[in-house]
Amino acid sequence: MKKSTFRFQKGAFLMFLLYGGLFLLLFWRIVHLQTASEVNGYSLQAEAAAKYAREVHLAANRGRILDRNDNVVAEDTLAYKLVAVVNELASKNAKQPIHVEDPAKTAKILAQYIEMEEQDIYRILTRKMKDGSTPYQVEFGAAGRKISYDTKLAIDEEELPGIIFEEDTKRYYPNGPFASHLIGFAVEEKQEGDSTFKTVGKMGLEYTYNEQLTGIPGSISYNSDRKGYLLPNSEKMIQPAKNGADIYLTLDKTIQNFLEEAMSQVDQQYKPESMTAIVANPKTGEILAMSQRPTFDPADRIGLESNWLNETIENVIEPGSTMKIFTLAAAVDSGNWYPNATFKSGQYTVLDRTIRDHNRVGWGEITYLEGFQHSSNTGMAHMLSIMGSETFYDYLDRFGFGQKTGIDLPGEVTGTLLSRYPINKVTTTYGQGSTVTPMQLIQAMTAIANDGKMMQPYVIDKIVDPSTGEIILDDEPVVKGEPVSAATAKQVREILASTVTSDIGTARRFALDGYEVAGKTGTAEIARENGGGYYSGKNNYLYSFLGMAPVEDPQLIMYIAVKKPKLGENEGGSEPTAAVFKTVMENSLKYFNINPEEVAEVQMTKLANYEKQSAENAQVELINQGLKPILIGEGGQIIEQYPAQGLAVAKGSVVFLKTDGTITLPSFSGWSLRNMLIYKALSGLPIEIVGEGYVDSQSVSENTAIQDAAPIVVKLKTPEESFAPQVEETDEEGEQLPQD
Repeated sequence: MKKSTFRFQKGAFLMFLLYGGLFLLLFWRIVHLQTASEVNGYSLQAEAAAKYAREVHLAANRGRILDRNDNVVAEDTLAYKLVAVVNELASKNAKQPIHVEDPAKTAKILAQYIEMEEQDIYRILTRKMKDGSTPYQVEFGAAGRKISYDTKLAIDEEELPGIIFEEDTKRYYPNGPFASHLIGFAVEEKQEGDSTFKTVGKMGLEYTYNEQLTGIPGSISYNSDRKGYLLPNSEKMIQPAKNGADIYLTLDKTIQNFLEEAMSQVDQQYKPESMTAIVANPKTGEILAMSQRPTFDPADRIGLESNWLNETIENVIEPGSTMKIFTLAAAVDSGNWYPNATFKSGQYTVLDRTIRDHNRVGWGEITYLEGFQHSSNTGMAHMLSIMGSETFYDYLDRFGFGQKTGIDLPGEVTGTLLSRYPINKVTTTYGQGSTVTPMQLIQAMTAIANDGKMMQPYVIDKIVDPSTGEIILDDEPVVKGEPVSAATAKQVREILASTVTSDIGTARRFALDGYEVAGKTGTAEIARENGGGYYSGKNNYLYSFLGMAPVEDPQLIMYIAVKKPKLGENEGGSEPTAAVFKTVMENSLKYFNINPEEVAEVQMTKLANYEKQSAENAQVELINQGLKPILIGEGGQIIEQYPAQGLAVAKGSVVFLKTDGTITLPSFSGWSLRNMLIYKALSGLPIEIVGEGYVDSQSVSENTAIQDAAPIVVKLKTPEESFAPQVEETDEEGEQLPQD
């Protein structure tokens, strides 16, 4: 038997060493990867987390802008984003195609609904990745965002395969052109460095308060499987989105609408080059309405091409004869007003310069009171010579001219008070040469209307964090100074009222039925843009009016200016300004429930503290004081009252008394919107208020005890709907009323 012998095979041994070494190397690598926290500078835990971690962004709403009564002026609202699924793999195993099968047809139809050319849509639908593959889905940039619900429905009806919608938000301005140069607008912009979009304010309050209005997005973080589904027992980290702050304005939507409608009518009829108007509360400085023409709709910015400036604060004007109000106030307060003294009207010479009255020849020898009623320029010049230019300019400074009002808006300018030459001082007395802003006129007029106390104008009432209710900013009325005494203010109001009531007054067109108006017209020359003097002709003036009502206790002041209106042959410049002033002032006073019969003499009563007292006894006491108590509840002990203790209210005013128990509805007939809002807040009842103005009907009749939460619908009508329009009369010969 042959013995087997071991033969050493060198090749096999080398193969063993090679593969054994590779195995050991691989084994060592696996152990190292399992135990090491970092390899080649990369964190393995971070790489794994990045592969399986998912983060979903939570959008934050931009803050709302609201009026003084919580009516929305601007807010984010539901919209849609257009998305197209273009990869045919999406339709695998599907009964119907769920991707875009026909890009050409789809592009042609979509071009009818979004602002993008058909060829551009087709290019997006057929786009390829860098490696030549087809993406799963595509979007259409800004044109495919902010799709309205109606447009979404219309596209859905086309039944285009692969076209889907994702929920989105867009900035919504429900009132159209509404104080547009004040509110401004915001648009969505793509952010640098990523594909996200963000709403950014570009003008007005949207721009000025962009930081406060902008919210902070949130997120949801979690671990997922390869398909993106949440893993069992995986922790989900949620960072809630923080919505932007809400801005509450001093504007009153109802008064603003009165103003917008009146200005639109005059704009359409007279086609002026521009118009500017402000309505304010003289007791607080709150701006209740402001507008200008041309204007625009913030939703589409159509009409914005001509002017981005807020004309009330960012542009200066030569005010014309509205400045005579403050020349008069300076003379009265400094003891230099002699109403019955006389002067020679017609012309007045300063060195080598001659100024003339607006009728060129004057009215002969007249009193200073008559001169003011006639709006005599020479009368102002004589008054300046009596009181002295130093005194006059001191009062202009007290009234805030040549200075910013400090209103809570950017871009305010100061205007210029000319005083270098003697002629400048004379022309400034009647508003020519020197420049001011409309807001400066409003601020100065608050001193005349508010018994000498000049109030700083403001438009922001408060800024509130909507998630916590915290008030971030709370504006309060600010007294800027007391340029004149209360006695002077009252005397000036009476003189201003005479320009409306006197047979020779220039403001007779501004009289209201039932309310006494005080104010001053203005007819200012307009300087040529190239500096070559002034335009001429009655269609080339800035016509204005600065007035208040009621005279005895002014509740509203208003400035309206109309530049270069197209006047008829027999029309004067006060006609377009009066059309706006009368409509807005009368409707606003009625909206504020200011009864014309009580205007002449307002009797005020200071309220006592009725809380914890018997409702029955309080009702009797209030009735005896000439007030109207409204009970909210069954009676018994009063737990809340409105207005509060110590406030002075006019005779005939409503006082709300709240008690516990079932609420029985009163008759709301004739109630103002303000009283309805107060009743709704105190009662807590589900009252739905429809319309504006005064209550016309209620869905639940009076004396009904409310037992459930069914809504109570209360419908209101505006004064324009409730009161027949007045026809302005002329005399039998059709004589044109005197103009300034």
